[in-house]
Amino acid sequence: MDSMIIPEYDNSHRAFLQALLARASWTFEQARPILAAISNAHNGNESEVLPEQITQEIFQDYIEVASDAASLFDYEIRSTIDQVTKQRMYALVNTQSDPQTQLATIYSAEELAFIKRVLDGIFDKYNTPRMEVVAITEMQAIKFAKPPLRRSEIDLEESTPTDPQSVDRGLKHGEAEAVLKSLVDAGWFSKSQHGFYSLTARTILELRPWLLEVYNDAASGDAWQKVKFCEACKEIVTFGLRCSEPDCVLRLHDMCQDAFWRARRSKKCPKCDTVWQGNRYVGERAVTETEAYRRGRRRSGGRRATLADEVIHQTSIDAAAADDDDDDE
Repeated sequence: MDSMIIPEYDNSHRAFLQALLARASWTFEQARPILAAISNAHNGNESEVLPEQITQEIFQDYIEVASDAASLFDYEIRSTIDQVTKQRMYALVNTQSDPQTQLATIYSAEELAFIKRVLDGIFDKYNTPRMEVVAITEMQAIKFAKPPLRRSEIDLEESTPTDPQSVDRGLKHGEAEAVLKSLVDAGWFSKSQHGFYSLTARTILELRPWLLEVYNDAASGDAWQKVKFCEACKEIVTFGLRCSEPDCVLRLHDMCQDAFWRARRSKKCPKCDTVWQGNRYVGERAVTETEAYRRGRRRSGGRRATLADEVIHQTSIDAAAADDDDDDE
């Protein structure tokens, strides 16, 4: 039936899709030995295909045929450049369902609610004009294990018997840690050497429409938004560089900045005319590149779990004081 719909599609393409689905995403180099093994199994007794014989053209042909077949089931293979590794990543992406639907087959309602709170932490709590971390440490994420209770909910709980099945009781710390690990294992989150969780290239590809709908105000135009875009490539930025003017919306990926500035007469921000510093960050470096963070790691041997929280808290205090000074002037 597959071959009747898409003439080129055969068992090797089916195996290619299954392998990609199992790994969430891969680069061309990661796919070469897998595709060589698939080709050898498919060709039987013919001469052995070596990984180095898998060219970009062969790989691209498999991508196109497999993606056409997957589109019948609301999937397609998309690619993007990883903001951290700067490698092109390929992922099998669901083009229709939202993350709630996709994850509901794996996670319970309480776990899904926890994941949503963690995403709120990444794109809201730890993503401000003064410090765009757009990432979260395990300790910060664990704080979202239980849902916050508003005063009215506390009063209601104390006075009214409630169906246990209808209430989000949250997760225990160990359960929250297990969910975070599973998100990394499944390729939804990555965890850096500094212990920050952030969205992978595959996740940004798949969740882009949902992220914009949930965290950005479509009517705000060029105003400061929670989800930012690179001025050069127009893709989402969760790890990159920003203008040093806090209210300016110019963002660039590390890999995009050289070409962007080569095409301009001066290194002044085209949106606010501020001189581009190149040392203001989007992503975990907004914390880890501060002197306070480096000093704290030196003093503690790199083992202070609360260090990121302390740096973010102090930055917010300093920002509030600076805003007060501006108002006084």
